[in-house]
Amino acid sequence: MSQIPHDHSNRPVAVVGAGTLGRRIALMFATRGGTVHITDPNAEQGRAAVEYATGTLPEVLGAIDGGAPGTISYVPAQADAVRDAWLVVEAVPENLELKKKIFAQLESDSPADAILASNSSSYASRLFTEGLRTRDRMLNTHFYMPPQSTTLDVMSDGDTAPEIIDFVLRTFPQFGLHPFLCRKESTGFVFNRIWAAIKREALEVVYEGVSVPADVDAMFALNFGTKAGPFRMMDQVGLDVVLDIEEHYAAENPHLPEGPRILLKKYVDAGKLGIKTGEGFYDDYAAPKG
Repeated sequence: MSQIPHDHSNRPVAVVGAGTLGRRIALMFATRGGTVHITDPNAEQGRAAVEYATGTLPEVLGAIDGGAPGTISYVPAQADAVRDAWLVVEAVPENLELKKKIFAQLESDSPADAILASNSSSYASRLFTEGLRTRDRMLNTHFYMPPQSTTLDVMSDGDTAPEIIDFVLRTFPQFGLHPFLCRKESTGFVFNRIWAAIKREALEVVYEGVSVPADVDAMFALNFGTKAGPFRMMDQVGLDVVLDIEEHYAAENPHLPEGPRILLKKYVDAGKLGIKTGEGFYDDYAAPKG
């Protein structure tokens, strides 16, 4: 029987994974004066995540009604980070076996009333919660790129209790977030399915030699009035993450063109992962710290 988290305003949020999205998720949950724990086996990355979230927090607070600065800290041991949490958000790389392992650990280590959420961008949580005892408190909460993009998809693992979903839809907006419910299971959720088609065709155009990333982005920005085009956005996410997602889509649909994955792999193999390595489709980023 699922339980709504009790006294959640006085309990921490834990984020498992200190990468590009993990640190941004932590930032958003630190906007109501509470405590956020970031845990990651890489201590240097964990400390960098805290530095980013703490440094960016003042900029974000002004846009949130009733916002107040919270406390963000790095907790090396995952079990310690989640011990008193009301919400745990998994934000590790898109590796199914890794997610299965982490969710099994979280079920044992977290409080019985903690919500266990996955930020997976391509895997339905059903795939890594199968066989666990408390699947009714587990679900997908897929974030995009906060604080710039504050939408997220909320999707059941097939057994998520309605009251848990309702609680998430009702509570997350307090942190400046805008959740949207997936009304049935969908690989890629809602917006990501639309974005995947745009991204894939942009990659194919460059792979075929029809255009180059800068020109595709310039046309995209002029036509749609955006500040960045698909290639700049992929550099922000990380090209290794984009490749993992594309490979997952291709495993489900073998008819997808191979060119986008070939192009991405070329950059990933060269260590050009985007902003986090200082170079991706563009090379005008500041060198990463450390």
